[in-house]
Amino acid sequence: MEKGETKSIKQLQGNLQTGLQGTLAVPGDKSISHRGIMFGAISEGTTVLHHFLTAEDCLSTLKAFQQLGVPITRDGDVVTIQGVGLHGLQQPEQPLDMGNSGTTTRLIMGLLAGQDFPTELTGDASLSQRPMKRVSEPLAEMGANIEVTDGHLPAIINGEKLHGVDYHLKVASAQVKSALILAALQAEGDSILVEKQPTRNHTEKMLRAFGADIETEADDVTITVHPEPQMHGITLNVPGDMSSAAFFMVAASLVPNSKVTLRNVGMNDTRTGLYSILKRMGGKISLSNEDSSGEPTADLTIESADLQPIEIGADEIPAVIDELPLVALLAAKANGISKITGAGELRVKETDRISAIVEEFHKLGIAIEELDDGFIIDGRQTWHLEDSQLDSHGDHRIGMVMAVAALLVKQPMTLAGADSINISYPEFFDDLATLISR
Repeated sequence: MEKGETKSIKQLQGNLQTGLQGTLAVPGDKSISHRGIMFGAISEGTTVLHHFLTAEDCLSTLKAFQQLGVPITRDGDVVTIQGVGLHGLQQPEQPLDMGNSGTTTRLIMGLLAGQDFPTELTGDASLSQRPMKRVSEPLAEMGANIEVTDGHLPAIINGEKLHGVDYHLKVASAQVKSALILAALQAEGDSILVEKQPTRNHTEKMLRAFGADIETEADDVTITVHPEPQMHGITLNVPGDMSSAAFFMVAASLVPNSKVTLRNVGMNDTRTGLYSILKRMGGKISLSNEDSSGEPTADLTIESADLQPIEIGADEIPAVIDELPLVALLAAKANGISKITGAGELRVKETDRISAIVEEFHKLGIAIEELDDGFIIDGRQTWHLEDSQLDSHGDHRIGMVMAVAALLVKQPMTLAGADSINISYPEFFDDLATLISR
């Protein structure tokens, strides 16, 4: 598909009398794929990633580390990294293009802040609107020298010697936390980082697997980073991405007569917010083949269900931030009024996701009210189509949410900007089609 092309999704709305049926292996976890490249690069020896996510965001990370002098090869979804150690990165010959990837940008800022060379970071139009001071300012507390452009990309990271810090994070963000941890690995002295709320912990868990000395207190928000670890390469099987599985969990819950099994999905307890919310709403989900030998995984079987409304506040948001547009879609079919608050972070994602969801849901006649930090949705109201052209707003997750929503209306629908889905899930439409009877 060409950039910005409008995709007809009429064929996906075809024969749904028998619901969605089948078994699917979703792509590798995006967060873990990013981090596998980064942590393998700064370790000694060889790291091999199996089931690596070959989407645009993760390929931006791979290319950036190749430009930083790290030998990396890819054969399909198997990536081999010859690590250069914590101090073996080289100054790139040209600016590093972050594409649309906020994860790549924010984590690499923390890593390059402690190197001994300058680096310029650029990104696409969407990424260049996302806030970067939330990373550059706390890194400055460690002695980092980062120049951002009116708080955004492009940015210049002037590598400096860093010092340890005792810092309380001002936002509940795994990306900001991870940037600080990567900087702290290179600092003089220990660093203590205290989160506002627990956020996804892949960075801490994976760095420990590579050999880093990182402690997390029983409160799950206090992290101590000991610098200059002896890190070594590992072989890692990347689990299926819960954030990708979420679209099929919601689709199978909402399309009548559905039964779908998703294989080898990552069940890290900082990523299972949607799973827990769907269960609370009355969703029918069962687990099998559970494995907790590394990052926990399981097979999920989801059946269609009658859902109840829900209220979600700030405490639950970090564990479900990427899936909140899907929670809004669940609420739009629940038997009552749902309320989501404390989700202001949605306004600084790839697009303003609160505004985008409200605009797109109104096209379907969904009773949704926009709040500064969330939504109120009345799922008892019958949908009535106002506009048959949906829009991704250039945001991969909005695009996939609206494709799922289109399954719930009879009229033929189109999706503008469907190419944005390639950012995280290039095979999304193909995988969805395999669950639809012909």
